Amino acid sequence: MSEQFIDEAKALRDSDAFDIQAVHNWLTAQGKDYGDQLPQVKQFSGGASNLTYHLKYPDQYANNDLILRRPPAGHKAASAHDMKREYNVMDRLRPVYPFVPEMIAFCDDHSVIGSDFYVMERMRGIIPRGNLPKGMKLTEQQARALCISVFDKLIDLHQVDYAAAGLSDLGKGQGYVRRQVEGWSSRYSKSKTWNVPGFKKTMKWLQANMPADVKTCIIHNDYRMDNVVLNPDNPGEIIGVLDWEMATLGDPLMDLGGALAYWVQADDDAMMRSIRRQPSHLPGMLTRDEIVSYYCERMGLDKKLWPFYEVFGLFRLAVIVQQIYYRYHHKQTDNPAFKNFWLFVHYLNWRCKRIMKKSGLK
Repeated sequence: MSEQFIDEAKALRDSDAFDIQAVHNWLTAQGKDYGDQLPQVKQFSGGASNLTYHLKYPDQYANNDLILRRPPAGHKAASAHDMKREYNVMDRLRPVYPFVPEMIAFCDDHSVIGSDFYVMERMRGIIPRGNLPKGMKLTEQQARALCISVFDKLIDLHQVDYAAAGLSDLGKGQGYVRRQVEGWSSRYSKSKTWNVPGFKKTMKWLQANMPADVKTCIIHNDYRMDNVVLNPDNPGEIIGVLDWEMATLGDPLMDLGGALAYWVQADDDAMMRSIRRQPSHLPGMLTRDEIVSYYCERMGLDKKLWPFYEVFGLFRLAVIVQQIYYRYHHKQTDNPAFKNFWLFVHYLNWRCKRIMKKSGLK
């Protein structure tokens, strides 16, 4: 595979700039020797919450290829907490789940750049976004192997002994399904606008068919192909999993339901295909049904209640979309990309109703 497919940062946006000298001095104080030369700083686009930067020191230094993560300007309190939590999750998870980047150091001294931040190693590789990098091709067999590898990494995560990893405090654990159904139902009610459906039937159905947690494990909570890093020399091999800010303790089938809400397959209708953010449509990729069967067989779980998790995943996605649209509707943002999000909320409502009707559940 060529170097040209590797995910690279772009020019630093003026509005997101920070004091590079201050960060360099702080890294030196952490025992990192980079001499007097400041790093080259670029910025990764994408990501709606925390900002991600690439810090590149000259090649003669160890740990010279770094990532800095920090909250956007103006989001101090809540996001600052997120930074520390995200750092601690990855720091404790890496010894038992080696697909997490190596953490370098965490900073809660706001005199450095005005907020909490952390620095970690950069996992240099290919990130499979909506479409593969220009010129990159996968055979049907390679696409299938990549798809299986993606979900194998999720299975590996769900089998980590979180207590042994020191992560028992990552979430509340048991009762996760109920908390999620009630929490997302409440969020939808608070963000509803006049032009979207009430989702009352879906919320009632989720309440009525709520299963007990199948087990408690570490869940990623935002697991998608565009959050994995592929080996540039072997694109079927996953070398990293990114974006751990929503990780918690919960039910693994809820995690899979959330992941598959984003999984757009080749035979989906035009509306679903319009929101594809990962190359899940390629010939050889497994369908949602095939992924569920594969996952449940490897995890030793019964898939008979899968319609519940599928509906929950789609409902959760509808709430996320509606929360974004609510901001546009109330003129809290003028981003034209959000203008028609309400139509997709209607579409997800239709998807939920169709699955509920076919499910045979009450």
